Amino acid sequence: MTAKRHTLVHWFRKGLRVHDNPALAQVFDVARAAAEKYHVRPIFILDPGILDWMQVGANRWRFLQQTLSDLDQQLRELNSRLYVVRGKPVDVFPQLFERWQVHLLTYETDIEPYAVKRDAAVQKLAAERGVKVDTHCSHTIYNPELVIARNLGKAPITYQKFLGIVDKLKLPKVLAKPGKLPNGMATIEDALETADAHVYDCPTLEQLVKRPEELGINKFPGGETEALRRMEASLRDERWVANFEKPKTAPNSLEPSTTVLSPYLKFGCLSARLLYERLKEILARQPKHSKPPVSLVGQLLWREFYYTVGAAEPNFDRMLGNSYCMQIAWKEQPEHLEAWTHGRTGYPFIDAIMRQLRQEGWIHHLARHAVACFLTRGDLWISWEEGQRVFEQLLLDQDWALNAGNWMWLSASAFFHQYFRVYSPVAFGKKTDPTGAYIRKYVPELAKYPANCIFEPWKATLSAQRDYGCVLGVDYPHRIVNHDIVHKENIKRMSAAYKVNREVRTGKQEDDYEDEYEDDKPSRKTTGKRKAASGTSGSTAKRKR
Repeated sequence: MTAKRHTLVHWFRKGLRVHDNPALAQVFDVARAAAEKYHVRPIFILDPGILDWMQVGANRWRFLQQTLSDLDQQLRELNSRLYVVRGKPVDVFPQLFERWQVHLLTYETDIEPYAVKRDAAVQKLAAERGVKVDTHCSHTIYNPELVIARNLGKAPITYQKFLGIVDKLKLPKVLAKPGKLPNGMATIEDALETADAHVYDCPTLEQLVKRPEELGINKFPGGETEALRRMEASLRDERWVANFEKPKTAPNSLEPSTTVLSPYLKFGCLSARLLYERLKEILARQPKHSKPPVSLVGQLLWREFYYTVGAAEPNFDRMLGNSYCMQIAWKEQPEHLEAWTHGRTGYPFIDAIMRQLRQEGWIHHLARHAVACFLTRGDLWISWEEGQRVFEQLLLDQDWALNAGNWMWLSASAFFHQYFRVYSPVAFGKKTDPTGAYIRKYVPELAKYPANCIFEPWKATLSAQRDYGCVLGVDYPHRIVNHDIVHKENIKRMSAAYKVNREVRTGKQEDDYEDEYEDDKPSRKTTGKRKAASGTSGSTAKRKR
């Protein structure tokens, strides 16, 4: 009689791919070395409660559903499959450990506070049952823990400081996808599978998407297969890669002017380490090329920066208790927030961006700059946390660290402090779309407005509005604020808030003064470029766990 086989489990969370997945590779390596001793079960845990409480829009649920289906197919080509387990991790793991006689559990580490707490609980459950747990850092190029350790236990709070640290770190090896498992390693049905052959199947779109009427166009399909295809297509033109500068791309082009690889990096369908390696290979063949922070490599390193500073601050996604964040008395304005959220501010450029976000789940990074500035310090004086929540729901590439970090940056609450540089909701869009084609696509009410007033429809006479088939206040809303007035008032508010924060930090009262301000005119070449700010709002955050 043969001895009962134990099970090797890889737990997919992010990192939904088979290429460059060291935690998955470990399980496959152990299995191949002793095929007669083990079964292999790669799992994804789907908590049914998440469907109700988590702020996730329909487009992102679809992306996840497609990603899980593709991952299952990738694993089947390796003589395995994906087992989707329903329930809370702390509830299902004790059952799985016993039911499957688990010997080893592997997974990719995560910096998010919820994940850190969850993983500690799972490790405790495993230890109590004699299950070995091995973890690997592979969602980022560099391990945030190591970067923080190299900076004397503190997170580097400027981009340039961060670059100086990682430049001295050794790059991890990028792994190919694992080899196939040997034939004859098929798992034996457990009691649940005997009762229901489909118990561990991938969820259907109908099971995940509770509000199908919110689904937009499926412009960016989920999954590793599409991620690798899109990467190859993006990198085909090496001159384009070498010359890429983010601020010179168009936030309002009818088709994306960038790679749109961010959703695939967020879900881990594409390895950031593989993309980084491929970019470096191309740049080695192109001696003249753009450099961080504006280059494609620079964009990847912004992601690394935010992951690192986010790893050191559990309150990174909120103002209170956040060691990086300025304390600002934002206003609660539900009606203005609702108008911004649904693209009804009366500013066509802003509304077009927010409608594209809701329909497609993605908007250009500079478009995010424009709507974030408008919501916060530019026009509406609403907390960046409110905008963060809307992005959390609607963005395919919503990522805890990047979402919070970018909102703090764009609201001038942390990392960037030139609050007098304000994006114009009119002039900024005109730079790259002078005819208003982008507005006509996403705000079709204004389709017949001519270029000279489509960005400022309030300049059209009532008679002209009727001729264009869109009367303000009837077919399209009036402006909810007057940018020319409110952005100047808000600059003064920011100046006062900075003064209070400095006084709290230093313990010294300052004399009153007014800062000069300037709007973001079309000719401004620095619009959208990120410069590491000297003199941050708070002291360097210490490592917290």
